[in-house]
Amino acid sequence: MNTRVTDLLGIKYPVIQGGMAWVAEYHLVAAVSEAGGLGIIGAGGAPAEFVREQIRKVKEMTEKPFGVNLMLMNPQADAIAQVIVEEGVKVVTTGAGNPGKYMAMWKEAGVRVIPVVASVAMAKMMERAGADAVVAEGAESGGHIGAATTMTLVPQVADAVSIPVIAAGGIADGRGLAASMMLGAEAVQMGTRFIVAKESIVHDNYKKKVIAAKDIDSEVTGMSHGHPVRQLRNQMTREYLKLEKGGAPFEELEQLTLGALRKAVVEGDVVNGTLMAGQIAGLVRKEQTCEEMILEIMEQAETLLKI
Repeated sequence: MNTRVTDLLGIKYPVIQGGMAWVAEYHLVAAVSEAGGLGIIGAGGAPAEFVREQIRKVKEMTEKPFGVNLMLMNPQADAIAQVIVEEGVKVVTTGAGNPGKYMAMWKEAGVRVIPVVASVAMAKMMERAGADAVVAEGAESGGHIGAATTMTLVPQVADAVSIPVIAAGGIADGRGLAASMMLGAEAVQMGTRFIVAKESIVHDNYKKKVIAAKDIDSEVTGMSHGHPVRQLRNQMTREYLKLEKGGAPFEELEQLTLGALRKAVVEGDVVNGTLMAGQIAGLVRKEQTCEEMILEIMEQAETLLKI
């Protein structure tokens, strides 16, 4: 299935793995890229040298293209942006801000720049800044979210920009890929389904929670202070929402979630950890290899699209 995105990134299938902090490390990234998609290292809040190490480990496992997701809020964003150039990474996705200050450096190094956007205005701004494509991410996705849904956001972004659009949020199978293509996207980005990949280092407790999740099992915290995060419901989210409803200050709420994602991913703490996952978790029913996932998704999408 060739699109402008597969041509741009040099990949076989229009499937991109989301750059999830703590989750998207070199084992998962290399497996996705080897399977014909695009693996993305999740830099999250990690230091620059950790990201450099991850890049080198991916290169030991695959010669296929892969990328790095840079969260622009990371205190070491400047250093990581430089590492991406120094290590010869050819694709970068960005979140939580405007990557404009790095654009010239990345372009000179031949890096494909793909910002994640949650609005038409941001998509147009990124196109003007020189982005090669954008990820239009709907509120159904796990982690930090915007307000618009994928169904409404993707076609409006596709109409507003001339660069390729990648759909994200609420996509876990071939039906989601086919629907995204109908809406004007030329690839999809998925996170929640890859959490349960056999190559994913995510703790079994976390994987089991995703597999057992129903359609109504995710909720959003942080709406009151403008930093909404979608995750699976647990004791921590109940406590957070209780405090948030009571008007607790941002600093107190932040203390509650400090290190909580690592607790869930690495330690398997599904009671007090942050179990980031999208609303599509109810469709994720089994652990598979990345290759099995991608081939299953492509077969279903191609049948639906009659390719």
